[in-house]
Amino acid sequence: MSRRLFRQQPADLRERGATAVEYALIASLIAVVIAVAVAAVGTQVVALYQAAADGFP
Repeated sequence: MSRRLFRQQPADLRERGATAVEYALIASLIAVVIAVAVAAVGTQVVALYQAAADGFP
């Protein structure tokens, strides 16, 4: 039984696992970039709306 647990996997299964990790890293990087962009643009939009609201009597 223990031999089956520690036996090496075929190369295509190892590569499939590595590919899944790479896609997960790319997806998390994209999510971080989107979050930073939304945060940066969000503060500018709030300032724009505040300036517009301050223009009303």
